[in-house]
Amino acid sequence: MKFLKNAPYFLLATFLLFSACRTEDEEIITPPEQQSLEANSNAANLITRVSTNDGSNDNILDNANCINIQLPVTVIIDDLEIIVNSEEDFDTIEDIFDEFINDIDELDFVFPITIILSDFTEVTIANEEELIALVEECSGENEVDEDIECIDFQYPITYSIFDQNNELIETVTISNDQEHYEFIENLDDTDIITINFPLTLILSDGNTVTVTNILDLEEVIEDAIDDCDEDDDNDIDDDDCEDCTNDTLVDALESCDNGFVVDEFIIGDIDNTEQYEDYVFEFNPNGVVIVETNGEVFEGTWSFDGEGNDSTIEISIPGLDDFNDVWEVIEIENEDEEVEITITNGNDYIVFECDDEDDGNDDFDCPDLEANIGDACESQNGNNGIINENCECEEEDDVTFLEGVLTAENSVWFVSSYTEDNNDETAIFNGFEFEFNIDGTATANNSGTITNGTWAHINNETELLLNFGTSSPLDELEDDWDIISVTETQVELQDVSGGNGGTDTLILTRL
Repeated sequence: MKFLKNAPYFLLATFLLFSACRTEDEEIITPPEQQSLEANSNAANLITRVSTNDGSNDNILDNANCINIQLPVTVIIDDLEIIVNSEEDFDTIEDIFDEFINDIDELDFVFPITIILSDFTEVTIANEEELIALVEECSGENEVDEDIECIDFQYPITYSIFDQNNELIETVTISNDQEHYEFIENLDDTDIITINFPLTLILSDGNTVTVTNILDLEEVIEDAIDDCDEDDDNDIDDDDCEDCTNDTLVDALESCDNGFVVDEFIIGDIDNTEQYEDYVFEFNPNGVVIVETNGEVFEGTWSFDGEGNDSTIEISIPGLDDFNDVWEVIEIENEDEEVEITITNGNDYIVFECDDEDDGNDDFDCPDLEANIGDACESQNGNNGIINENCECEEEDDVTFLEGVLTAENSVWFVSSYTEDNNDETAIFNGFEFEFNIDGTATANNSGTITNGTWAHINNETELLLNFGTSSPLDELEDDWDIISVTETQVELQDVSGGNGGTDTLILTRL
């Protein structure tokens, strides 16, 4: 009886002793029900789909939506070797592809390469056959797939992990999609975890939304699934008109004083450019279009509809049936004194280019020479040449790099001047000597250390593409440089940044 009488005190002491032995990390916390996440639940599956590696952003390289090519990678396009260091270099590849509309551009990899699967697994690919086999396992263009691309998580995100006694045992911080994907995939049915709300998600239009519980998270993700074009296709030009509006088109039209000419016109697989080479189109902002050719005049109408990549232009000109249709606007280019409008109806393509030729009066680019920049001329030495921007007759050999000064026999070049936004950085190239070969290869020699590179003309030979890899300081040369001037002993180049508008200049001088 004495034992039974004291039993309650014994039990209380035992409980207090047990409680005193707990550490702060073993604190009992009941996980909030609306914040708990279970393995294989709807919320877990949605998080996995949002975090899945999206392989469509580099379709210009691999034509595959479920894999990425690990960068840097070396590719060969039309015998030109290019080192792709980042996604910014995709624009250079697109420029090469777009040089001519109806030519066939082939891109080949220099194997081996590494690819990244949708679950972030990295695989080494030894040859083209292995790559093709993996590409064929991906969903086709614009087919439904598992990844959700129209919404993203804003990191970091934290999860709390509990044991079966509801004791908090760990807090995990997630910093990126790969960590998120792997964390959710590794959950077991017995795991007890909570999301530490609130969470912020980024929508396809750049706006953000904040959620405070699991139900809200599911609803926001599900609403975003079809909220954008996931761009799961291999059309590299279908996003070139993201900023297209009626105003941008009118600005382009008004910046062209002499009207537009047909730079390219492909009907099906047939090049009809030459048929319309003498036609000048004047698109007036009031919707009237006037076409003149050899004294004959056609008058019609044009109208713009939509915005962004859904922009269209309807052209109706009696007597010019080839132009009469509702055309999708692929690109409006209006920069660096170059104005081009590219349109398609699915089968046919037209590139309208601002006519910068002389309009028949005496208003020449170079009045003293009665000539325009780019006209053929005869130099003082009696050789053929071209009128340059300084209204000077540059001999043709000085203008044509492939047969000219850069690849002249025994020619070695050094950087005599390099500036970044007016900051003189020439010294970083001290000791480097450069040689350029007729096949598009080049070498940089720094006191016996040789770095291989490439060079090429792009954009109708108005730009010089240089690439000597990612090692400093040679990575500073990787760009498509505007050709400013050329002499037998000096080449002046310039690059204007598309981001902050900064200007870099590079002068190569022959030793």
